Amino acid sequence: MTLTASLPHTAAVARLGHALSDTSRAAILLALRETPAYPSDLADDLGVSRQLLSNHLACLRGCGLVVGVAEGRRTRYELADPHLAPALEELMRVALIVDPTCCDGDGCTC
Repeated sequence: MTLTASLPHTAAVARLGHALSDTSRAAILLALRETPAYPSDLADDLGVSRQLLSNHLACLRGCGLVVGVAEGRRTRYELADPHLAPALEELMRVALIVDPTCCDGDGCTC
């Protein structure tokens, strides 16, 4: 089945493309496909400043890809929909087609 590309569909795909156009935002999404995380932990894991991470999370929230879940005084971030994790897995497989050198073959954990 082929879906017709209406204006809302193309806008949604464009938002996804915008979110993935920055390596930090892509790294955040790939990290969140594994498990929800707190911004401070994500910043440390990805090696970016907390301010930069906060800006990227705001963008990803605006694109509808992540949500913040309040936990007391902290906010935990997770993918906005469970369908995003397998979609990101498929994008990783496509990345191997586009650039086969991005992974080391049998030992690849992407």
